[in-house]
Amino acid sequence: MKLSEKLSALEESTAPAPAPARRPRRARPANEAVGRLRRHVLAELAQSTTTDLQRDVRTAIDRALAQEATQVSAVERRKLVQEVVQDMLGHGPLDPLLADPAVTEIMCNGYDELWVERSGRIEQTDHSFRDEAHYRSVIERIVSRVGRRLDEGSPMVDARLPDGSRVNAIIPPLAVHGPVLTIRKFAPDPYTAADLVRFGTMPIALVPVFEACVAGKLNVLISGGTGTGKTTLLNVLSSFIPDGERIITIEDAAELRLQQPHVVALEARPANAEGAGAVQIRDLVRNALRMRPDRIVVGESRGAEAFDMLQAMNTGHEGSLTTVHANSPRDALRRLETMVLMAGFDLPVRAIREQAASAIHLVVQLERQPGGRRVVTAVTEVQGLEGDTVLLQDVFAWRSARGRDGGVDGELVPTGLRPRFVERLAAAGVSLPEGLFVGRAAGARVAVAR
Repeated sequence: MKLSEKLSALEESTAPAPAPARRPRRARPANEAVGRLRRHVLAELAQSTTTDLQRDVRTAIDRALAQEATQVSAVERRKLVQEVVQDMLGHGPLDPLLADPAVTEIMCNGYDELWVERSGRIEQTDHSFRDEAHYRSVIERIVSRVGRRLDEGSPMVDARLPDGSRVNAIIPPLAVHGPVLTIRKFAPDPYTAADLVRFGTMPIALVPVFEACVAGKLNVLISGGTGTGKTTLLNVLSSFIPDGERIITIEDAAELRLQQPHVVALEARPANAEGAGAVQIRDLVRNALRMRPDRIVVGESRGAEAFDMLQAMNTGHEGSLTTVHANSPRDALRRLETMVLMAGFDLPVRAIREQAASAIHLVVQLERQPGGRRVVTAVTEVQGLEGDTVLLQDVFAWRSARGRDGGVDGELVPTGLRPRFVERLAAAGVSLPEGLFVGRAAGARVAVAR
């Protein structure tokens, strides 16, 4: 190869990579008359002092139509009234999706690219915002209502809607193609154990087991991947806490909806515009120990707060509940070890494992099956430490089998081993039915789509 060719090849290899191309935008039918009409109506409503918005919108539309001599059909007029009201009070095109009970997740990849999850499957919708400015204004309205900010200094944020739905927003420069909004919806009424049994998430035999474990003050760790239903199950388990106990919940964004009369909800806070004032979950866990809690429920352990949570469980605050992202019960305990080490404590691994093995009594593993169904795949007891290994014993385990139609069937069945926590529950005055952990009667077959 000649020297000139080598230099040319070197320049090509060191040239900066081109910026990724934007996704092609969907073509939207333009209606300039309706657009002008909407702008006139919004400008007039900005000066309105009355409280009957629907009436004001109709009056303003009639006045704008008379001024511009624009012909608008009755259907377009009704649609325009609805859109203006949504712009003023709601969330624009998100409102019908938020009102749809079949939608569990809303994913906005751009102002004209809205996706939803229905029955565990993702599909694109025909809904869209008017333009980028409309999209950004709705995001900022959601974020500002809970005292958060979203700008170049803080380009990603977690927030929530008034109904408790979880919101995540991220904007450029972190989001390359424009703002991205993700909303995890929650049911208007919190799911109960009966609902999870009906959905096939768990067999009915697990209900008395979970109720006894929570009433008997076992520390429970719920493990699973994203979207497997950890928060939903945590809410169900929390419902088994007796009414007479003082419960303190700690979350990044308040999502839990406990029905007990004595609940104190704490929420972490990000830094302000000056970079000060941040309150981490770990700070709230330490403060909760001074608030005379009977139970501490942490929405998710994802950092240094894992160490304080283990300390609380080992110092008299039993019956605590939390979740963690992990693929198996053993991985969940390993993640707790990693999070404690990330906190900066110079502790030997064996000491951390001793803390975890004595603090955690039960690990519940959740998975999302190919058809979108969320199921409990393992209920595992932590039996202590032997050498440097944490002893785990499955109480219920998932068994897969090939179905008649070629799909995959599965059932959660008892392993036949009597867990050690039965004696602990008996000492606390909590009993379980005989034969619950023996045989296949406790299993509930769950059909999983191909």
